[in-house]
Formats: sequence, structure tokens, C-alpha cells
Amino acid sequence: MKKFAIEIKWGIIFSIVSLIWMFLEKGLGWHDENIAQHAIYTNLFAIVAIIIYVLALLDKRKNFFHGKMTWSQGFISGIIISIVVAILSPLAQYITHEFITPDYFENVIAFTVEKGAMSKEAAEEYFNLTSYIIQSFFFALVVGVVTSAIVAYFVKKK
Repeated sequence: MKKFAIEIKWGIIFSIVSLIWMFLEKGLGWHDENIAQHAIYTNLFAIVAIIIYVLALLDKRKNFFHGKMTWSQGFISGIIISIVVAILSPLAQYITHEFITPDYFENVIAFTVEKGAMSKEAAEEYFNLTSYIIQSFFFALVVGVVTSAIVAYFVKKK
């Protein structure tokens, strides 16, 4: 486990930062009165996520690989971070929807139905804790692997 201590640390940091982001979204009203803007502005978290992956791989390069890191070493490190984030994502979703923003699903269902984007039944099937846990787990893996590949390319050092 010591071999992956840096990845575990950064996976935990990522999860904590994502919870802080949820507080920010809730505070800005993107989960209730300004829910119409949520779909657009929630994507800003991608910038934060990339920065975290850059910092994580720089940490790995400096403190594990002694200043040198190949693309594949960085990519593998990023994949491990993505796995940690995916494993923690159900807990993060639970905390988000039970404590930070417990009315989110009710609000987004009402907004989606009112907008005519989905029927009430379809919205209820899509916007619920189980669905979000599954989505966040796979999203963390897929997007994490892609992000890792790109960030590792820029962070590699001979």
C-alpha cells in the first residue's frame, strides 16, 4: 500500500474537494432557485479536477520517482487515483444528497418535468441516489482514465 500512498492521498483529496464543490453549488443556488444554471456551471468542476490530477502527478513524480516520471508511470498513477475516487464516490454521493443538498433530487425532477425535458416517471428514474451512485462511479473511472492519460503526457519528465 505504501507504493500507492500518494494516489490514495490524492483520491481522498479529490473526494473532499468534490464535497466542498457541492457546498459551493448549493450556496450559489444551483440546486434550488438557480437550478436552470446547474447543468452549465457544474462543468466548471472539470478545471478543478484537472488541477488536482496535475498536482497529484507532480507530487508522485517529485516524491516517489525522484523528479523523473515516464508517461506510463504517470498514467498508471492517475488510474490508481481514479480507482480511489470511484471507490469513494458512493460515499461522496450519499453525503452530498443526504446532508449537503437533500432537496436536490426533488428540485431537479420538478425543474426537468416543468421544462418538458422528461416525464415525471423518467426524471424520477434518472434523478435518484442509486442512479447517481452508479453514474458517479463509472464517470470517475472513465473521465479519470482520460484525464490521467492527458495529464501524464504533460507531467512526464526524463
